[in-house]
Amino acid sequence: MSADGRGSMLAQPMQRPPVGRMAAYLGLFLLGAIVGLAGALVQAAWFPGGLLLALAGAGGLFLGGAYALGGRAGAVAPVAGWIVTVVLLTSTRREGDFLFGAGVGSYLFLLGGMALAVICATIAPGRQPADGPARLGK
Repeated sequence: MSADGRGSMLAQPMQRPPVGRMAAYLGLFLLGAIVGLAGALVQAAWFPGGLLLALAGAGGLFLGGAYALGGRAGAVAPVAGWIVTVVLLTSTRREGDFLFGAGVGSYLFLLGGMALAVICATIAPGRQPADGPARLGK
């Protein structure tokens, strides 16, 4: 039990985030979608430099979102926008059109972006309870 008698942070009921934080998550989601679209175009146009630029931009947004909002959810919001956009761009239409060609660069962009998403969400700073980490024996 914590000093204020409320128990563990995990035992507290879930609360809706403030409106400003929800707007920030939505903005990061949209930025992730834009970076995914721009990366899809750049990686194919200027291979291999475009691929590195697209992955660096995606990784910077993912990690920057986490640090800007002070938690892993700040990394997850742009990752979700990026993944939705990239998956929609890989699907074919009835006419047979699609944006990604079957090539090494496209696969490296998809797999590299997903790996960056996991890495950035993992190393992002997590939110800590106000009273610090739980101690054994107390």
